[in-house]
Amino acid sequence: MNLLIAFLWMFLQDEWRFLTFFSGYLVGLALIFFMRRFFSSVFYVKRLTAVIKLIFIFIKELILSSILVIKQILRPKMNITPGIFKLTTKLKGDWEITTLMLLLTLTPGSVVMEVVPEGNLCYIHVMDIPESRDAVLHATRSFEKAIMEVTR
Repeated sequence: MNLLIAFLWMFLQDEWRFLTFFSGYLVGLALIFFMRRFFSSVFYVKRLTAVIKLIFIFIKELILSSILVIKQILRPKMNITPGIFKLTTKLKGDWEITTLMLLLTLTPGSVVMEVVPEGNLCYIHVMDIPESRDAVLHATRSFEKAIMEVTR
């Protein structure tokens, strides 16, 4: 709807420039913001900022877990204890749980092995139980909050 308002603004101004389109976009953004109580969904800019926040949290957790894996690999004597642990999540719904499990699998040192059909429980294999488990639990809490901001 915002893009439609921006194009209409550009047509009414009879100028085919980016600046005219952008000013129409800002006008449309203001109109949608003031009329948001008439829409059933959340204001899309709020959801967009939540998605960007989730991406930045993932990048931060990716860097932290990569550093942890590099530390474990570069030790003179590799003393790791791989293992599997059970993780319970507060998320509900297939989309939320799938997103969390994919984000956890994409972080180095951990792999989601199985998700219980009820969806709130999963089994995760980590490279080193004492250190990686804590990192995965910390990442899970960060991801859960960010995913709930995006979906709810």
